[in-house]
Amino acid sequence: MSDQTGVTAETMGHSLMTQFEGRQFRAVTLPFVSDVDKAREALRRIDAAAVEDGERPIVFGTIVQDEVRAVLEKCNGLFLDFFGAFVGRLEQELAVRSSHRAGQAHGMADSTAYATRIDATNYALANDDGSNRDYGAADVILVGVSRSGKTPTCLYMAMQYGIYAANYPLTDEDLESSRLPPALQPFKERLFGLTIAPQRLQQIRAERRPGSRYASVPQVQFELRAAETMFTRNGLPFLDTTQCSIEEISVRIIEATGIERRLRP
Repeated sequence: MSDQTGVTAETMGHSLMTQFEGRQFRAVTLPFVSDVDKAREALRRIDAAAVEDGERPIVFGTIVQDEVRAVLEKCNGLFLDFFGAFVGRLEQELAVRSSHRAGQAHGMADSTAYATRIDATNYALANDDGSNRDYGAADVILVGVSRSGKTPTCLYMAMQYGIYAANYPLTDEDLESSRLPPALQPFKERLFGLTIAPQRLQQIRAERRPGSRYASVPQVQFELRAAETMFTRNGLPFLDTTQCSIEEISVRIIEATGIERRLRP
């Protein structure tokens, strides 16, 4: 629940609930609970869910206004509000009262940051899967076989950190030689490889093109073996993405390469 988009509450709430394995949770997001009337409606929904499910809901909130939070604290559930927990202590430590204005984290007050995010995202889209190849502007170029996680990682790094990320898909022709493809050779210092477990890649490809050579076990094994050989022989850093989320892949690349973030989440 949030007085704005709910992104922060969702992210922090999800992170906490992953620590409780073996329990299943049904997630409901209530964004833009920004005044007392909307808080009362949210309170009604929370209390109704408690009756319907026979379980007290766990409510994660980022509610800035004290009067709105006061309504929600009366709910028949465990109400955990991140602003209520931390803002008061920060005010005490900094000896200054916070603005108590909603939307500061996800608004468009910083037009420069917004423009940076849009420009980086447009760059990632324009240079996806080897198209355009405007690599001179790239902060990083992700290299790997098809469906190893290149595109979503590039887009995440662009949107979250303002990083100019391009990607290049290795084809059979590229993989027949352990040399870097000619288009990548001038940018070796910006290259970062992605690989993945053969079983996982075969599963992903079979969902996309069932029964095809593209999804066959021998083809998958050949591509991954050849790609990793290319990375090793050319001294490229690379990462196995099998057990990694897009967020983790992105942060690992940033840490390994030292790329400067233009934006901070």
